[in-house]
Amino acid sequence: MGRRLHPVKMTAKTVMTAIRAGGAQSSPTKSSKVHGRAPGSRGWAGRGGGAAALVPAVREYRGTTVQVCGLWPFSSGTSSPMVGVPLGRHEETQATVCCDPISWFQRAHLISNPSAFILGKPGLGKSTLVRRMMLGLSGQGVHPLVLGDLKGEHVDAVRAIGGQVIELGRGRGYLNILDPGQAIEVAQLLEERGHHEAAVRVRADAHGRRLNMVVSLITISRNSPPTDQEQTILDRALRVLDDRFDGVPVLKDLLDVITGAPDELRQVALDRGNMTVYLQETRALEATLLGLTGGGKLGEIFSRQTTNPMSRDRAVVFDVSSIDETETDLQAAVLLACWSYGFGTVNVANALADAGLEPRRNYFVVLDELWRALRAGKGMVDRVDALTRLNRSVGVGQVMISHTMSDLLALPAEEDRMKARGFVERSGMVICGGLPASEMPLLTAAIPLSRQEQQKLISWQDPPAWDSRGGDVEPPGRGKFLIKVGGRPGIPVQIGLTSIEASLNDTNKRWHAPAESLLEATAPVQEEGAA
Repeated sequence: MGRRLHPVKMTAKTVMTAIRAGGAQSSPTKSSKVHGRAPGSRGWAGRGGGAAALVPAVREYRGTTVQVCGLWPFSSGTSSPMVGVPLGRHEETQATVCCDPISWFQRAHLISNPSAFILGKPGLGKSTLVRRMMLGLSGQGVHPLVLGDLKGEHVDAVRAIGGQVIELGRGRGYLNILDPGQAIEVAQLLEERGHHEAAVRVRADAHGRRLNMVVSLITISRNSPPTDQEQTILDRALRVLDDRFDGVPVLKDLLDVITGAPDELRQVALDRGNMTVYLQETRALEATLLGLTGGGKLGEIFSRQTTNPMSRDRAVVFDVSSIDETETDLQAAVLLACWSYGFGTVNVANALADAGLEPRRNYFVVLDELWRALRAGKGMVDRVDALTRLNRSVGVGQVMISHTMSDLLALPAEEDRMKARGFVERSGMVICGGLPASEMPLLTAAIPLSRQEQQKLISWQDPPAWDSRGGDVEPPGRGKFLIKVGGRPGIPVQIGLTSIEASLNDTNKRWHAPAESLLEATAPVQEEGAA
């Protein structure tokens, strides 16, 4: 007999029970599931996992493709140029930052003219930055020229690279502003070699710089520029002096020519044959020149023969640190004289190189404390502009240094303020250190700065933190600078010093010896024979 099937009554409850039973048989049990776990980007998450809240920056190393050939080509490059003098590391990416106005103009073609303007509060490392550029460019064959070192900060660096140190000051050294330097000898050499036009240009440049320097000294002495007629008389007097005087004249010889009343001067004085009119026209000029030759507030620094002529084949620094800071007029006059003398030497070297008589030399000119010369009197901005406006084709790079934009714009005349701001606007690059918040509107009027860049500059000018132990706590912005080129984003860099540079950058040398003597004085004195 076959198996008999009994009908089953199907309800909703029995159907759901069957479905659950079938699913349980076809799927693995819950206990058989395997959960795979992996750490995140910051480590194991969860209690006891030890996930890092802050991932530290990895130290970066740089090498050639031969040294790290297994890692090349790199997945990403640096965000800062690698052309120029190595300054330090990028503050954010820690990449090496290389920068100097000559390399960025000549080799990298990043700027339109080889010039830089450095702004920053005192004590934040502006001079240290300039010294790094000087040492790096000196190794590349460029001759640094520090035309006026008011604090003596660059003397050790220039002496270390075998440069020339020229001391100027009361009783220490003299600079004859009527000395054409090597222009006369070079002009004669050019004429002998058949370069007559070059010789004429050298003589004309020397004459113009001497006239400009005499007018500048008169402006500083009077606090106002000489009249147009007085400048014409000075121009003609210098030409008469060159024709009739044998040797190198001084200011006393120029004064003798004016008081001698030659016919050439009486013609430009428009005296119409009346000697009384000539004496009236030249009386104020004679009085000013007499003060420059016989002492006065500018002393006798410019009235004697030059004690140490400048060389053109090496680094040079004019050490004027012996002049007290209270003598602002004398400082401004010495700075202008050094600038005029230095640029005259540069032009002579370029004339010889153009004629093929000497090898081509490139110079890196440093103009420190620019604001002191600008405040010396009305019209001084034009004098500084005439001295420093060099064509980019002459092979000279220059850097101007000042504290703030307020120093440049604190001039009585509006036209002088506009010209002073042009010094910053015309610079190929602007390097800013720590600056107060009040400077931002003035600075952004000359160069574009984003809000983040402004906040960075403001934070760098904060004072150091309090240290109850009396330790040497550095300000947060010391050695930090922002390199700006036009509208491009700025490059924040932290200057790094080598051990040799640290000894050259010691600006507190005068405090070391007294400290040692005080320690010796306070040390207990042992009696002879005491154990």
